[in-house]
Amino acid sequence: MKLPNIVVRILSGIIFIAILIGGMLVNQYTFAVVFSLITALLLYEFYGLIEKATKIPVVRTWNILGGFALVLGGFYYTALGSAFFAFVPYISYLLVLFVSELYLKRQNPIHSLAYSILGQVYIAVPFALTNYLVFAYEPGSYHYVYILALFVFIWINDSFAYLTGMAFGKHRLFERISPKKSWEGFIGGAVFSIASSFIFAHFYPNLSTIAWIGLSVITVLFGTWGDLFESLIKRTLGVKDSGNMIPGHGGILDRFDSTILAIPAVFVYLVMINYL
Repeated sequence: MKLPNIVVRILSGIIFIAILIGGMLVNQYTFAVVFSLITALLLYEFYGLIEKATKIPVVRTWNILGGFALVLGGFYYTALGSAFFAFVPYISYLLVLFVSELYLKRQNPIHSLAYSILGQVYIAVPFALTNYLVFAYEPGSYHYVYILALFVFIWINDSFAYLTGMAFGKHRLFERISPKKSWEGFIGGAVFSIASSFIFAHFYPNLSTIAWIGLSVITVLFGTWGDLFESLIKRTLGVKDSGNMIPGHGGILDRFDSTILAIPAVFVYLVMINYL
């Protein structure tokens, strides 16, 4: 018997969140495994989408291995205090990527290289930076609070932006890219995300309340831009969903679009407040 779509959506959502949160909460090694695999899946979907929509060939397997190497190299560097030797595999990937275009005899190698590098900058680099987030709360020790807070802020923002947008949305936020998003939804999601930052401030006083509020604001702002940028990609490529990897939810890129720009923004924010 075929399960109703709503049941499939709920079950797959529960499994997805359980794996994600479990990977963060257990220890640094489960974090490394889960987030490196998520990076590989995101790159697999992104490069597949590019090849299907543009007909421009990219060596999908090699690019996925490159992103995988960057995330694991970042983990090795931050967790074990390794020297830049940790990034030798990724630098090797880049060298092979460029040199290989001399021999592949493609009609437009610049386009192939551009899309290959875009996937690395857009997906692999942000997820490599998550390694900093999980070792920034207590330098030298693994702690999940910053990365967990980032996802919680995004999930709360998405949920309440949808609810308040449905109830009160009248003024379009960015109609050219995403006609359904409204300023009312954006404000509603932001308010509830900021409110949740007080809970983190209470239980994790390593950051001041003001700093936690700032972190939530940065996450919401860049999370919204991340969502819009992925919509821009899909509109440009002429597709509705990034894929169908998660039953009932569509593509995995659709589930992580908000985090992709939020992660490097939070990285910059934490580096600045720790430096200052």
